[in-house]
Amino acid sequence: MTTSPAALAASVILLFPMGYFFLAAPAFLFVKLDIPQVTQLLRGMFNVQFVMMGITGAIGTLVFALAGHPAFAIAVGLVASLAVLGRRRFLDKMDAQLNARDSGDRQAVRRLRRLHWAGMLCNAVLLVAFVSSLPYVAST
Repeated sequence: MTTSPAALAASVILLFPMGYFFLAAPAFLFVKLDIPQVTQLLRGMFNVQFVMMGITGAIGTLVFALAGHPAFAIAVGLVASLAVLGRRRFLDKMDAQLNARDSGDRQAVRRLRRLHWAGMLCNAVLLVAFVSSLPYVAST
């Protein structure tokens, strides 16, 4: 079996934002989300995650297509498009909960925490799926 260097490089590029978010996001489980600075940082981290997944996904789609891995190109392209399209929806939900929290809604912090968990879970599922597919990327 030979390995396509371009496909391996695309895999590393895609693993970087998912791995970073996988390691950084749980730290917010140890702080209260009723502190505005904490939630501003959390929102910024989710924003950057969506942008990075869109950018690296677009690069990965192109590289996988050029390397002759059409199935991976389609899968990565789907993830990239979901990141681009889902970013606005997710951040709008987060902003709505932040506004509700600032207006005095005591349940808004709980809903923010659920959004945080949902974002971490989605990233973990993508990361596990991608890492488990790496042996198929490495072989041509």
